[in-house]
Amino acid sequence: MARRAIDEGYKVRCLVRSSKKAAFLKEWGAELVPGNLRYPDTLAEALVGVTQVIDASTSRPTDSLSIKQVDWDGKVALIQAAKAAGVERFIFFSILDADKYPEVPLMEIKRCTELFLAESGLNYTILRLAGFMQGLIGQYGIPILESQPVWVTGNSSPIAYMDTQDIAKFAIRALSVPETQNQTFPVVGTRAWSAEEIINLCERLSGKDARVTRMPITLLRAVRGLMRFFQWGWNVADRLAFTEVLASGKELNASMDEVYTIFGLDPQQTTTLESYLQEYFSRIMKKLKELDYQKNKNKNKKEKPKKTPFKQSSKANSQ
Repeated sequence: MARRAIDEGYKVRCLVRSSKKAAFLKEWGAELVPGNLRYPDTLAEALVGVTQVIDASTSRPTDSLSIKQVDWDGKVALIQAAKAAGVERFIFFSILDADKYPEVPLMEIKRCTELFLAESGLNYTILRLAGFMQGLIGQYGIPILESQPVWVTGNSSPIAYMDTQDIAKFAIRALSVPETQNQTFPVVGTRAWSAEEIINLCERLSGKDARVTRMPITLLRAVRGLMRFFQWGWNVADRLAFTEVLASGKELNASMDEVYTIFGLDPQQTTTLESYLQEYFSRIMKKLKELDYQKNKNKNKKEKPKKTPFKQSSKANSQ
């Protein structure tokens, strides 16, 4: 999103926890300001002079912080700071069908944040996503290439994954389209894919067979229940709860016809999952062939012709 906003002529400021990790954003032309959603006093200064906010923050599995600390407490602090700073537009990323899973912490928090934002008085646009194509590389692509197990949970829900580059198009376009103000839109891919379909596609593109391991949803529920007994396990339990969405069998998808019309974007230019994975595997397979060729080339260089005493003896006898 930062890359696209810069390319379209916007002056971009990025709130970052680590300037070192975000150095590439500065190289692109973005201004970096240190801050943290957990510390509201860092937000006011960061928002000085800012007219539009695109909120792409969220807690990650590798973080020590809980979903509630980042995706609720942090979001509330950011929305309040944006309101105080006089921000003209606030773009928020939610999850499709969040209102249908009140027992799943992340989904319920997204639903509550939508309501809080709508009642804040800010001019907003909410984009409800289904899933990122980029996440499929680690979930399916790499394990299949490395002959590692691919984990599938329960009755997998078909999900309309979208390339983050395409999501960025909608986010940046929302800033300049008046019809998107104070509205909520689904932003999803061209079609929904089940785990089995994605695995079959990866097998075909990579030429390798997948080692599929199914994890019973009942077992994950039991583990989640056990984690809830310990305070240190609450964050893990909350994340395991999201498997209820992935294993429900209910399709995570929505019609995008009206959305494309309002945003003035061409659906034919949206990346399909087939083309995204095909490009990934083509690049990887090409790289693997190059590495294998270079390896064999270096090996041949190291191998010197062997001199045998038999050849020397034969030459001496002929003389």
